[in-house]
Amino acid sequence: MDFELWWLILIPIVFALGWIAARVDFRQMLSETRQLPDSYFKGLNFLLNEDHDKAIDAFIEVAKLDTETTELHFALGSLFRRRGEIERAIRVHQSLLNRADLPIKDQEQALYQIGQDYFKAGMFDRSEEAFKRVMDSQSFSVAATRNLIRIYESVHDWPKAIEMVERLQALLNEPVPALIHYHCELAEQALRSKPLNLNEAIKQLDQAEHAMQRNSADERSEASIARIAMLRAEIAAQQDQPQNQRLQLESVLNEAPSYSSLVAEKLLQNYQESNQLAQGLALLARHFDAHFSLDLFVILLKHYRQQGDDEAARRFAAKTLNQHPTLLGLSKFFESEIKAKQDTTTAGAEQTSALAEILDVDFLYKIIHKHAQRLDRRECRVCGFQAQSFYWQCPGCNQWETYSTKRLEGR
Repeated sequence: MDFELWWLILIPIVFALGWIAARVDFRQMLSETRQLPDSYFKGLNFLLNEDHDKAIDAFIEVAKLDTETTELHFALGSLFRRRGEIERAIRVHQSLLNRADLPIKDQEQALYQIGQDYFKAGMFDRSEEAFKRVMDSQSFSVAATRNLIRIYESVHDWPKAIEMVERLQALLNEPVPALIHYHCELAEQALRSKPLNLNEAIKQLDQAEHAMQRNSADERSEASIARIAMLRAEIAAQQDQPQNQRLQLESVLNEAPSYSSLVAEKLLQNYQESNQLAQGLALLARHFDAHFSLDLFVILLKHYRQQGDDEAARRFAAKTLNQHPTLLGLSKFFESEIKAKQDTTTAGAEQTSALAEILDVDFLYKIIHKHAQRLDRRECRVCGFQAQSFYWQCPGCNQWETYSTKRLEGR
């Protein structure tokens, strides 16, 4: 390709244009810097020196002098809230709300932010008021509704939580699995009320099932299925319908096997009241073979002992520990052995088991139990909260269906 001499003329022209543009940008930056109030730089200085109170006062002064600094306040308030300095975050956002000239959009954002501040501070009534004031806004309607649901969950106001979920579904047209549990909570309240309100409990469970059926088959969780069936079984027991109760409890074994340990005792009690305990034990033993659970192991072991067949209990324990060797399982077995020995001593019998003759069960139990106690807990898969009892809603993070039915070592 031939080189054209006139191209050389373009090089200094392009260079000159770039230099002029840089000079213009630099002058503009200097001009904007000179326009910033001194309070802005004082605030930055105080913030860098971690003198937060003076920094906030300085930034409030900036807001009074310059209406274009609201984003700075929002950023500062969010920073303080994340650090746990809730009072400072509230002061920042309240200073914005006190301004008469604040645009509507910024007023809504300030209300939303101060609602979050109050929520984190545990001031749910003030948080609720702030979110309600922006729940009809275009920018914050969905976020405010979600936060109102969190508030009503925290204070266990299930009717209002249901109302907000229905509003959220109208905005987004998406399933909210927690809605099933809200209805279940109301059903439980009806079953615990005095006088007993079975009609209300049935009504709430019908609504819970309706909410679950609106989800696809893949979205229906074992937890929801199990909880509804367990409450249906309790209602059947109150209505003196043992056969219906048994059907509901057995449906948990089939449709939500992870939750079988929660219904095992009541299911065996149902069979025992019908003089069919052996049939119930055989059913649970088959289920246990397919779905190992430490809690179910303990329940079956206890009932084998209660039947007076210690050898059957030991064979069952030996088989289980051989297939699923766990320290916690061994500890529970030794605990069962000690109780059986105490019962034998109380009854005046002189015979001792072969195992007791070979091993000092009390001594072994003391050694193992101390370490096994740390494994005798359930854990939330989201926040890691641990406890021995089971919860449908994690007490740590308030998430639903995240709390495991299985012990730490049995997972």
